[in-house]
Amino acid sequence: MGRLSLSTPCRWHSVYPAFTMKTSAACLLLCGLIAALTFAQVPAPAAKPVVLHAAHILDVAAGKVLSPGEVLITGNKITEAGTHVTHPDGAQVIDLGDTTLMPGLIDVHTHLFLHPGAEDLQTVEESVPQRTLEAAAAAKADVMAGFTAERDMGTEGVHCADVAIRNAINDGDIPGPRMRVSCNAIDILGGHEDAIGFNPEQNVLSNADIANNEDELIEVMRAQRKGGADFAKIYETGPDHLRDGVFSTSFQYTEEQLAAAVAEAHRAGTFVGVHCTGEPGALYAATAGVETIDHAYSLSPETMKLMHEKQIFAVPTFTISEYFADHPIRGVGSNARRELAYHADQFKRQMAAGVPFAVGSDVGPFPHGTQAREYELMVQFGMSPADVLRSGLINGAKVLHWSEQIGQLKPGFYADVIAVPGDPLKDIGVLKSPSFVMKNGEVLRKN
Repeated sequence: MGRLSLSTPCRWHSVYPAFTMKTSAACLLLCGLIAALTFAQVPAPAAKPVVLHAAHILDVAAGKVLSPGEVLITGNKITEAGTHVTHPDGAQVIDLGDTTLMPGLIDVHTHLFLHPGAEDLQTVEESVPQRTLEAAAAAKADVMAGFTAERDMGTEGVHCADVAIRNAINDGDIPGPRMRVSCNAIDILGGHEDAIGFNPEQNVLSNADIANNEDELIEVMRAQRKGGADFAKIYETGPDHLRDGVFSTSFQYTEEQLAAAVAEAHRAGTFVGVHCTGEPGALYAATAGVETIDHAYSLSPETMKLMHEKQIFAVPTFTISEYFADHPIRGVGSNARRELAYHADQFKRQMAAGVPFAVGSDVGPFPHGTQAREYELMVQFGMSPADVLRSGLINGAKVLHWSEQIGQLKPGFYADVIAVPGDPLKDIGVLKSPSFVMKNGEVLRKN
């Protein structure tokens, strides 16, 4: 049979003369219907512009709160932002009253697949489907708390299920932040998350993907990238010890091995973040050129100098230590409290050395949606609110490789906007109570 074109039905009467005029008329009607369905589809009307109005607006880069505050949004992008913006005809105006407009919050160290309780037992007792459903709920809790972008630092044994969560969020199937995901973290045999403490004869699965040398590191990274990972998380240190004020931790990969991992990531246009609490692993990581050193309890002067020169971000994760100190599991509370005090002191030294910071909470072992506490603790331990906000939003966007898309209220950036009940430069704690959340131009929460 020949190819059927839109004109084919109306040629039947000339090919078969016995067709009557009635048949020809029917053919013409059919042609008209096909043409109408094919060519006359009316595009959906463009969404109305939206103007957000509030008493104040935060200029993150300048570290200033301006009054009043307005943001003009067209589709999913910011068109204007400042004290006054254009009000197009027909625009929807949302008056948010005595609040401060600011960019959606960013957390660069999350664990959607964890929840409070014994972390190691979750991965043994809970199925992958159960943990994935819980991760979807965690993503919703985070975005409703104002966190519109996150970096998830390992699924803790669920391999690349985080890719499914990220994709479902991107497709609009579930609410959640913009995500960068890593699949499992990468670890050595017997390393930080390798089911330590269980009977080896039970062959309890590791929470991480195992790589013991340079070749295996690259192979695992390529497999994770095939599974959809945006970057690689590598465990570089552990276990940790704090005795008589002296912190120590074992390294897991050599400088050369980490350099090979960084080179592989850069080859593919991605990056490496490391779980790294101290030396010499931190120096190996900084020399290799990783993107972030997460936890960073103790850094040598040489490491801090390198991090300043290379703009490698430290991610303190104070909140997880505070939570474990207040909610001890198997007697770790006193150790966590000592480590938190030690880390707070080291944090001041790191700031003085010019180490750049991003904000990451390690949420998961403590309840999702409560991680704005990390912003509070960084202020409590010596950083100004303006610098904490720049670290969280501008530096956080850099860590996520979205520095020209999120983290500030600027024309052309995504419309990720929250409103908080007060001035975050005077009381950073207002970040814990957003009254309005918009992500990608969609209102998710309005109290």
